[in-house]
Amino acid sequence: MVNSQCDAHYQMDDLLEIMKTLRAPGGCPWDREQTHQSIRQNMLEEAYEAADAIDHSDMENLKEELGDVLLQVVFHARMAQEAGQFTFEDVVDGVCRKLVYRHPHVFGAVEAGDAQGALSTWDAQKRQEKGQRTAADAMDSVARAMPALMRAEKIQSKARKAGFDWEEVSPALDKLSEEVGELRQAIQEHSNVEEELGDLLFAAVKVGRFAGVDSETALQKACEKFIRRFRRVEQLSQCPLTQLDVPELERLWREAKNEER
Repeated sequence: MVNSQCDAHYQMDDLLEIMKTLRAPGGCPWDREQTHQSIRQNMLEEAYEAADAIDHSDMENLKEELGDVLLQVVFHARMAQEAGQFTFEDVVDGVCRKLVYRHPHVFGAVEAGDAQGALSTWDAQKRQEKGQRTAADAMDSVARAMPALMRAEKIQSKARKAGFDWEEVSPALDKLSEEVGELRQAIQEHSNVEEELGDLLFAAVKVGRFAGVDSETALQKACEKFIRRFRRVEQLSQCPLTQLDVPELERLWREAKNEER
């Protein structure tokens, strides 16, 4: 039975019981009709909101957002339990077993002298656990639902661990320039534009890796910069932007850009 007193300090069991009640006959009509697929996007959104709280060092908000992420875990686990597939306890058991198995340098006899050694041990245990016999198997296991730039970085990182990479950034920059040329040609010929654009983005991620820059973060910051400058262009303009020609728009953009220097 859930403690409904206002001053109650709820526990994990209370959350599980609340979700059970919401999904039960007589519970919440909306909660009862949800499926794994219908709330899939919610899981992604809550994870991103938690990441945003981390980015802003907002601990109070992070506390709330972590609760929202946990809610999604409990929601999916409850639906699975109702279908006779697994329970929340099974989820907890699985992650505990995984942590113990992938930390033999803590719970076993393996030695890991530093963080890099610990990470290498984790990766080796994960490959064995997942039955990944080759680097291609490891690449293929990277979630396709992940943001494409982030997925590209992970795939490239696995290729590097397998010895498939350049030693320094210059060839990566040359490859980036090559892909720009191929995209330009594809646009002119009206063929393979999507493929060549993808190759260009993949090459850009590789340059970012050599430079020690996370491509997903870099693009997010570029988006924020564009919004900031666009807002300033609107402020500088004496009329709606749709009434201005391209040279005037470019002049205003340069002015907004110069103000930031």
